Amino acid sequence: MRTRRARPRTPLNAEINVVSLIDVMMLLMIIFMITAPLLTGGIDVKLPKANVRASQVDNPIMLSITQDGVIVLDNERVARDELRGALTALAGRASGRTIYLKGDEGAAYGDIVQVLAMLREVGLPNVSLVAEQLSR
Repeated sequence: MRTRRARPRTPLNAEINVVSLIDVMMLLMIIFMITAPLLTGGIDVKLPKANVRASQVDNPIMLSITQDGVIVLDNERVARDELRGALTALAGRASGRTIYLKGDEGAAYGDIVQVLAMLREVGLPNVSLVAEQLSR
């Protein structure tokens, strides 16, 4: 019978292999960079151009009217017959805050005037109309 010789044991390596971790993180970063622009939803509103000055307000309330008359309040589509109720609920929460009204360039003027009148009726008189800056 042969006797086995004791081989010298290799010491344990307690280091973490970070190469695979970096590969996974880079892959996730690339996936998020590609998908992030696709996830930003919204509505298409072609704003009229005018000579206006920019204003910055924290946490604005956005009310948009598209060319085909769709009304969107803070990224939520609101039916025309439900708009008064939504604005009344908003008036209770948003006293003193400015509402930005984005009316599409092709939207009917009557639709914008009706929404403005409804805003005043429910007690939201601080309304700013949004326009795109003229390019010089």
